[in-house]
Amino acid sequence: MEASPRRVTTPYEGTGVRPWDDGAPVPTPLALHRTPVRPQWADYNGHMSESCYLLVFGDNSDAFFRYLGVGEEYRAAGHSLYTVETHLRNLREAVVGDPLVVTLRLLDHDAKRLHVFHEMRNETEDTVLATAEQMLLHVDVAAGRATALPDELLRRLDAVRAAHSALPAPEAAGRPMGIRRSRTN
Repeated sequence: MEASPRRVTTPYEGTGVRPWDDGAPVPTPLALHRTPVRPQWADYNGHMSESCYLLVFGDNSDAFFRYLGVGEEYRAAGHSLYTVETHLRNLREAVVGDPLVVTLRLLDHDAKRLHVFHEMRNETEDTVLATAEQMLLHVDVAAGRATALPDELLRRLDAVRAAHSALPAPEAAGRPMGIRRSRTN
């Protein structure tokens, strides 16, 4: 008998969604995901491997989806959110056991897309370790195409965006990557 293939899972799978409370204030930013750096995330330099930074940011996105009301039932009904672009910045090393807290800010959204900004910190030292800026797309999985978010989710996103718009824009958001050269070179 052949073993079933393994797949990547998040710590939130099977946990359902958080009930949305229209009267509750939206935290600015949202701090929905905490985790220690796990031994299997360490690379040959003894630091958290670069791919694991993205893994942690993905877990943070999943926590955000559940905050909005997107969980297993929503996906079983044929819709999901896909990441279509990510810009990672690794600023400091993390080592096994470091306590991570990851925040998320909703920078913008429209009927089909979400523009989010994650910040990963060492919770004990309160130092920024990494950031990730992402564009997410709402999809109809069966049709294989982008589709508008339902009105209920758009209403919730409006509330999150309104709360998060009071924060100053992250300095790193929207920054292009490249080698800066002086005019004399």
